[in-house]
Amino acid sequence: SFSRTLSSSDDVEDRETEKGRLEEAYEKCDRDLDELIVQHYTELTTAIRTYQSITERITSSRNKIKQVKENLLSCKMLLHCKRDELRKLWIEGIEHKHVLNLLDEIENIKQVPQKLEQCMASKRYLNATDMLVSAVDSLEGPLLQVEGLSDLRLELHSKKMNLHLVLIDELHRHLYIKSTSRVGQRGKDRGRIGSLVKDASPVPLMDVTNLSTPRKFLETSQFSTPGSSSLRDSSLLEIKEDAELDPEENSTVFMGILIKGLAKLRKIPETVKAIQDRLEQELKQIVKRSTTQVADNGYQRGENVSQENQPR
Repeated sequence: SFSRTLSSSDDVEDRETEKGRLEEAYEKCDRDLDELIVQHYTELTTAIRTYQSITERITSSRNKIKQVKENLLSCKMLLHCKRDELRKLWIEGIEHKHVLNLLDEIENIKQVPQKLEQCMASKRYLNATDMLVSAVDSLEGPLLQVEGLSDLRLELHSKKMNLHLVLIDELHRHLYIKSTSRVGQRGKDRGRIGSLVKDASPVPLMDVTNLSTPRKFLETSQFSTPGSSSLRDSSLLEIKEDAELDPEENSTVFMGILIKGLAKLRKIPETVKAIQDRLEQELKQIVKRSTTQVADNGYQRGENVSQENQPR
């Protein structure tokens, strides 16, 4: 500014005058500045120290940030180097966990034959079916490559192939034999009651309208309310085995359990065919047994009547 002011003047005298005026202004400014520095020395010193402290802290923070960046880069490189190793260890951990699960499953499957025998002996056929189907699925699935289980695989597979024959025999026994044996027993009871009261009238016809049969069990769904679930659709799904009760106590529920087990074995078509094939034979056996029972009851009743008519 000083040079620009002097250069703007063309006359030498004007330049000298302007130069003197500017020098006086500079001197006055220096004096005023010195006075202000003397007056505000304490504040100025504090400001300078504060500024110096802030500068040092900023410099220290920059150095720390630089060091943190270097450490992060170093960690990134180390993690990148260890990534494959960590992935390998993770995969090995999953493999070991899978092997442990397979070992537990193998240990449980080894106990299946003994548990299956117990269930069959106690006629817990639904539990036996679930256990056998699950074991065979495991042996022919995840455990297919285990050579040490080949004998057990063949044994359980054979039992699964033959289990439906046992269930069909039990179904026929309850369907044709146990359901009609109660009628014969009812006839015997009436015969005994008639002999006690000395009733010479013919034996009344046996009432079979109240017998609990699977068909009547299913047909009760027509009396259900619209809001309730249909018994025809839900009965088999809701049937479960009670370990504390006799499985054959309720013949209808027991036959439902047998049908549910046959469905789990996927043997319903074979069951229907067996029932159709044996229907005529079983009905003939019912007629034969009923005829024998009626004849025996009539013969016994005739003997009682003839003994009563003879004199003492």
